[in-house]
Amino acid sequence: MTKRDYYEILGVNKDATKEEIKKAYKKLALKYHPDVSKDKDSEEKFKEISEAYAVLSDDNKRAQYDRFGNEGFDQRFSQEDIFRGFDFESILREFGFGGFGNSIFESFFGGRRTRKGRDLQYDIDIDFKDAVFGTKKKIRVYKHVNCEDCDGTGAKNKELKTCDHCEGRGQITRTQRTPFGIFSQSSICNYCHGNGKVAREKCNKCKGSGLVKSSKEITVKIPAGVKSNSYLKIKGEGEFIKDGIPGDLFVVINVKEDKIFERKDDDIYVTVYINFSQAALGDTIEIPTLHGKVKLKIPSGTQTNTVFRLKGKGVENIDGYGKGDQYVKVVVKTPTKLTKKHKELFKQLAKESKEELKVKKGFFEKVFDL
Repeated sequence: MTKRDYYEILGVNKDATKEEIKKAYKKLALKYHPDVSKDKDSEEKFKEISEAYAVLSDDNKRAQYDRFGNEGFDQRFSQEDIFRGFDFESILREFGFGGFGNSIFESFFGGRRTRKGRDLQYDIDIDFKDAVFGTKKKIRVYKHVNCEDCDGTGAKNKELKTCDHCEGRGQITRTQRTPFGIFSQSSICNYCHGNGKVAREKCNKCKGSGLVKSSKEITVKIPAGVKSNSYLKIKGEGEFIKDGIPGDLFVVINVKEDKIFERKDDDIYVTVYINFSQAALGDTIEIPTLHGKVKLKIPSGTQTNTVFRLKGKGVENIDGYGKGDQYVKVVVKTPTKLTKKHKELFKQLAKESKEELKVKKGFFEKVFDL
């Protein structure tokens, strides 16, 4: 089934401002909120418009969506990624729905929302060519993991009892009066975190937290074409949390500079130096590339700062859109130390250049006279 366009869902143009997008979402939210709408498909429609708003109201996600479209965007963002950072509670409260945000969010993922541990960040430096061709790096991450003695339950001998606050239901139900009538809202029990059970007695090792500090060695696969300041997401390698799922690990990449090559997007730039005779007469020289040395023909009469293009000698695009090119800037190097013979040759060349200029001047003067 083809997914509908987010702009179409909210009924706005692609150049719509944030305020216009918010206004469109508010109008649809008031219409399709499951607690006020009688439409049998209201929950699905509300989920659809909320997903569209979660993406289009976020500058980074919107830019990714505009670039890749539905299919490419879905390959990069899971539904949980889409809603991460999207504060339903405050947004719906602003629209007049007091306290429905969390329960709606939980329904999006099939029942109660699972608690998630804190995400971690690890900064790593890699060499220029490792970024170009890809590599594997081993890193060590220090984080909280489940206590082995209690299997993360926080209970001594893993013995649990029914939660007194929710009576084992895992949820607390509250009744609330709103402009639309009286509604009952269920939320996760803060004492048992939705499990319905708590520790009979705290674990001695983790003191009831269910977590202990540990370290883990992780192999990170760095793809070819990665750029500096980009990041890799390793799911489930973040902090653990009691009665929940672990967070994710974000590996932030810093690419070291190279002495020869300079990178701009997927293109590579190098500078080479040639002498006067090579520039004047032409020559074939060897050029360093990421894939080894290649020969480059320098035409006679080449001027300093001339740029040559080597097609396909750049970096492989990380999204699979081919390879960049390499650009070679040629600089004619002026000699600083001349032998007696060199000086004589340059004097002769200078004399011949002056004679040539005189001939050209005489010609143009004749044209001017005519």
